[in-house]
Amino acid sequence: MRKPIAFNLDFEKDELVVTFEGLINNSTFVKQIHFILQTLQNALATPVDIEFASNGKDFYLLQCRPQSYSKYDAPSPIPSDIPVSRTIFTANRFVSNGTVPAIKFIVYIDPEHYNKINSKSELQSIGRAVGALNQILPRRQFILMGPGRWGSRGDIKLGVNVTYSDINNTAVLIEIARKKGNYVPDLSFGTHFFQDLVEASIRYLPLYPDEPGIIFNEDFLLSSPNTLIEILPSYSYLSDTLRVIEVPQVTDGLILRVLMNADLDKAVGVLMPDAHSSIAQTDQAEHSVVHPENHWRWRKYMAEKIADQIDAKKFGVKGLYISGSTKKTTAQAGSDIDLIVHFTGNNKQKNDLKYWLEGWSLAIDEMNFLRTGFKAGGLLDIHLVNSKEMEDLKKMADKLKINVDDIEELRLNHKN
Repeated sequence: MRKPIAFNLDFEKDELVVTFEGLINNSTFVKQIHFILQTLQNALATPVDIEFASNGKDFYLLQCRPQSYSKYDAPSPIPSDIPVSRTIFTANRFVSNGTVPAIKFIVYIDPEHYNKINSKSELQSIGRAVGALNQILPRRQFILMGPGRWGSRGDIKLGVNVTYSDINNTAVLIEIARKKGNYVPDLSFGTHFFQDLVEASIRYLPLYPDEPGIIFNEDFLLSSPNTLIEILPSYSYLSDTLRVIEVPQVTDGLILRVLMNADLDKAVGVLMPDAHSSIAQTDQAEHSVVHPENHWRWRKYMAEKIADQIDAKKFGVKGLYISGSTKKTTAQAGSDIDLIVHFTGNNKQKNDLKYWLEGWSLAIDEMNFLRTGFKAGGLLDIHLVNSKEMEDLKKMADKLKINVDDIEELRLNHKN
């Protein structure tokens, strides 16, 4: 594609494609959105998502809310020595972060049997049965595994016909794409319920059982006793397709845990003891709970490390100051670190300083990602100010849109 030249256009012959290039490159829209998001993040001390409207001239902010965060959003360590005999499934595509608590029930809809059903009323009954199980099974202690697109409305052969209220108590929503000849069904990737899943911290996972290297323990899912008849006797006629597996009952007390790591692009469903698993102990050791009050303390510590390590003479730095949510002790998991640098050097020193700080910014961001699951592409927000601007702190603070009381000087290590 190329940008058309107006006087060369032939609307009868040319194939025109509408893009957003003009909006992105020929307007201030992207800068405006960036400024609004950054302002809201600084004010709320956490990343936000917004709903807005614009007529091309005026911008209307309709809604703003913090992005969801929980301690379970951190990437889960996945041991390399998990026995295959304990593994129910693995995944290596479109994996997000998270550790799912103890799972005691698996609700499994067999893709092969589901595909053979030709009665619309029976397909709809499966959706109703899932909704009933959603109310009966213990909240967040079961997972839903089914073929294709959960929440299908039109052609419900593509996936189970449910609404969000039919699945809102599950811990994980899993879509299974079983190959049919050379055809692999499309999945919804949770889009039918996307925002609801995010807000409720319900994990989504796609499984491709027929791909090389993937483990899918179908024998466990099909041969384990089906407790549907006991739990929902009125839906017992669906037992060939809809299976409810009480994990501790069929594994001598084991539970299922789902470990998800986006960095590795890997997830695994593994059977383990409920309380004394070596895997669980590894998880707890490497990912202890990050309490909200620790976000600002950790950021303050990292800023102090930068001040201690910086070669002030080499980079032309006369002073380093911290401000924003870290200084105000309101920093959240996704908050950046606002640093004010009193800079007195030349252009080469400025470039060298920016590269040096960029390295710190990326490194700290990666550390924060491993701690909290938030990734920003860089965690330092650097403001370079000259000596003239430093003479009037209030004027400088007003320019940076911060309060002068929210500025704290960091001690430089002049030995560097």
